Amino acid sequence: MGIHVLDEANRCLRCKDPMCRKGCPVNTAIPEMIEELKKNDVDKAGGMLFENNPLSLICSFICDHESQCEGHCRLGTNTNPVHISSIENYISDAYFDKMKCQCAPPNGKMVAVIGAGPAGITISFILAKLGYSVTIFDAKDKIGGVLQYGIPEFRLPKTILARYRKKLLELGVRIRPNATIGGALEIDELFRDGYKSVFAGTGVWRPKKLGVKGETLGNVHFAIDYLANPQAFELGEHAAIIGNGNAAMDVARTMLRNGLQKVTLYGRGAEIAANPHEVAYAKLDGAEFVTHRQIVEITEEGPIFQDTLNPDKIELAPADATIIAISQGPKNKLTSTTKGLKSSDKGLLITDEKGKTTTEGVFAAGDVVNGAKSVVAAVANAKIVAQEMHLYMSEKD
Repeated sequence: MGIHVLDEANRCLRCKDPMCRKGCPVNTAIPEMIEELKKNDVDKAGGMLFENNPLSLICSFICDHESQCEGHCRLGTNTNPVHISSIENYISDAYFDKMKCQCAPPNGKMVAVIGAGPAGITISFILAKLGYSVTIFDAKDKIGGVLQYGIPEFRLPKTILARYRKKLLELGVRIRPNATIGGALEIDELFRDGYKSVFAGTGVWRPKKLGVKGETLGNVHFAIDYLANPQAFELGEHAAIIGNGNAAMDVARTMLRNGLQKVTLYGRGAEIAANPHEVAYAKLDGAEFVTHRQIVEITEEGPIFQDTLNPDKIELAPADATIIAISQGPKNKLTSTTKGLKSSDKGLLITDEKGKTTTEGVFAAGDVVNGAKSVVAAVANAKIVAQEMHLYMSEKD
């Protein structure tokens, strides 16, 4: 691994105008990172990465590098681009556990972070380093949000998230698992108990429905529910997946790795929505794809589709289980229990460009604001919001 990484580092052209950096949503200093690695200063390179992106280790596994940093590498015009993800992964992994975060003196102010997903973890790291006393409230028993319960182990080892939990605790962040804000506890009670601001990063956990007959049958499941705990499901040997986005690829590959003999993905249009590399891996694992299929009904024997090229053709697609993978939206626990907290017609929290919601002192970022986006997009959004929260609490003084 080390030889490969150094070989890749030596291929970097050190462009005066590094397009790789412009292609990164968090503007990672890629050429500078590579130079420090070539000087054998992994700690300095790792410090640069983490300071810019607290989730650099995670992003090195799951970012869409082909369309971001690596997709903008000038070498990619005529040959293979520099394998930036491998370099970032090597540096971040080697540096993370020995990292000593320098924190400002405690300022005596408490911040509540609702949701331990990518945005919530990013906010917690930044504000803890600024001297705030941070408490994370998460409805699940483990941190990570979609990283823990929506991305398969083969794409992101869950040991990474355990390491992040340990690092948060080292920073003094308190974590309350299985604690739903908008259930037994409400945002108003957080302010009552002395929290100076509240961050909402609750993600999008409500599956989008098809609205067709058969969705309540016992052999029908939603993708987000399946990915949260695949071992809890008995699916038979053949599954039909309705949808062909990135989440559907994760579902298909997870099923095939858990013993299903046949997995078929169905989409309405001619194109497959998922990232081409994800599609290629799904095909490599054995998934099959059918296009031009509009769902009509779901039965115990499988879904019934209409051929969009031949509307008169309606037929059953035999399957033991049917999985619905057509995106998801936010739950409404916060808006239904917090006076003045408004959401859009899609249920997403309404904020200004810096994360201020319609309730004073409450900020939000990530998927609960922007819909299901990439992890690195949530980090970029959360970095802006963290600074706005810091400014808000400073001015309140």
